[in-house]
Amino acid sequence: MRPTSFPKDKLKVLLLENVHPAAVKMFKNSGYSDIEIHAGSLSEKELLDKISKVHILGIRSKTMLTDNILKKAEKLLAVGAFCIGTNQIDMKSATREGIAVFNSPFSNTRSVAELVIGLSIILMRRISEKNEGAHKGLWLKESSGCFEVRGKTLGIIGYGHIGSQVSVLAESMGMKVIFYDVMSKLSLGNATPCRSMDELLKNSDIVSLHVPGNSETKNLINASRIKKMKKGAILINLSRGDVMDVKAVKEAIVSKHIGGLGVDVFPEEPQSNKDIFSSPLQNLPNVILTPHIGGSTMEAQEAIGLDVAEKLIAFTETGSSNGSLTVPEISLPLLNNAHRILHIHHNVPGVLSQVNGLLSKMKVNILGQYLQTNREIGYVVLDIDKKSSSKAMGELKKVKNTIRTRDLY
Repeated sequence: MRPTSFPKDKLKVLLLENVHPAAVKMFKNSGYSDIEIHAGSLSEKELLDKISKVHILGIRSKTMLTDNILKKAEKLLAVGAFCIGTNQIDMKSATREGIAVFNSPFSNTRSVAELVIGLSIILMRRISEKNEGAHKGLWLKESSGCFEVRGKTLGIIGYGHIGSQVSVLAESMGMKVIFYDVMSKLSLGNATPCRSMDELLKNSDIVSLHVPGNSETKNLINASRIKKMKKGAILINLSRGDVMDVKAVKEAIVSKHIGGLGVDVFPEEPQSNKDIFSSPLQNLPNVILTPHIGGSTMEAQEAIGLDVAEKLIAFTETGSSNGSLTVPEISLPLLNNAHRILHIHHNVPGVLSQVNGLLSKMKVNILGQYLQTNREIGYVVLDIDKKSSSKAMGELKKVKNTIRTRDLY
């Protein structure tokens, strides 16, 4: 690997929440030796005590990166969310501070999709009740209220990477698939788009939710929409905890309007395995609750570990921001005999002109220049001749609207 101007053994890597060992191994093999690992998440106070010395931070879903924390992260170059969602990160603050945030939106797709199919079968067959009875010595051998999934209609709300994968698996089992998405999506196989969510709810034997968590999707499934579902239909939520009105769903289970429920995500979840979990959905008939394990398979966690670690290392060592959710994406070739400088600034007119004017005045020969912007910030990568002035880095820091600069190699 090309040596960076700041020795990699001096870069502090903090990995929380049982990030997969494959990620740790990749960092070590790439020359990073100052790696601190924690099995669980850290509180805001604990993280504030550490964050000022951290260059690379790896988290999963429990660690909350607030504006307060990110403002204190003076040395932080990048955050790796070793999961799909980034709701736990103040993305506006990370963007404002010029901190690159990476996640792994596709690595656990198959694991989540398989759990949806598994829950569909178990709930349609009322297996949880049969299992509980057998453990208590009861022999509940009956077919009443138990059905095959073959020939049933699966309604998918949110036809993204996971929803479409569920669609493919469901069709292979003989199910009819319909879906609804706010964006126009290409159907896979024989899946049929619905014109409205109401149309989907009305015609589905099983409804599976695959939407992001935001203000528009909060309580997406509420009392009004539940009434539009088929009586006895199954509801599955492996997306976000707040997309269902839990109270309304509980009432529908008790009244038997909903025939079964599978939930893997909750509005409030324990911070660790040692904490007590409580939900209004506990101890209801034909309800399966799982502790946010949709993507928790060995295969998925290893894939996520490798994917995010690779992105973090690429950004640290080459400046490539491919896959970043905050810093504009740039994919860069490496230039030999060049001095690479990274410049992140507020996206206002005139910054690039200032940069180029300053370098021209210093008679610095630019070998390559790359710029991308988003609404908040601009990201410039400069490859300059090694023989050029060594003062360039210091002068670039003085450019108005600069957020941060980095001398890469």
